[in-house]
Amino acid sequence: MIRQLKIGELDSVMKIWLETNIKAHDFINKSYWQENYAAVKEILPNAEVFVYEENHIIRGFIGLMQNYIAGIFVDADNQSRGVGKALLDSVKENHSELSLQAYKKNVRALKFYRREEFAVTKAQIDQHTGEEELVMKWTK
Repeated sequence: MIRQLKIGELDSVMKIWLETNIKAHDFINKSYWQENYAAVKEILPNAEVFVYEENHIIRGFIGLMQNYIAGIFVDADNQSRGVGKALLDSVKENHSELSLQAYKKNVRALKFYRREEFAVTKAQIDQHTGEEELVMKWTK
């Protein structure tokens, strides 16, 4: 089931956020994610967040700021099981266009977004990490 995040579930999604970022971005020192944990936890409630829940357990979530996808995060045990696609499809139903940024070295994410019909619109350097990221856009 996909539904909006409840404020009492913030710790659950933040655990997924931290673990997923460290695993998916092994080219960035994990201290970067750890140091940004508190800031993300503070601003996350300002975004529109939808969770994928199965058996009363949050398996993944997507964060939106208007038409910008701040991220799709799926816990390690549920990756490649359709959770990310279900979250993205749910958001696509209510938007005619979406954009996001993904690190060029995050090959798995780029493959997923390309399969979901996102196109690269430009490349840039993330000023916080020094890593190249691709700006991607999807249009209905």
